Amino acid sequence: MQKRVVGSVGAIGLLLAGCVTINIYFPAAAAEKAADKIIDEVWQLKQEAKPAAPAAETKGEAK
Repeated sequence: MQKRVVGSVGAIGLLLAGCVTINIYFPAAAAEKAADKIIDEVWQLKQEAKPAAPAAETKGEAK
């Protein structure tokens, strides 16, 4: 009976050791800075993709 108790305690110990969670902390300020950088890059790409608008010609003002 003593072997059975020791085996049960060992099994419980292994089970608890297998349930370890590792949390990784990522600072919110760094995440916000990275997000701002990505947004700025996307806006630059959109502005580069837009063709420049031609100068507006007025109708009826022929010289």
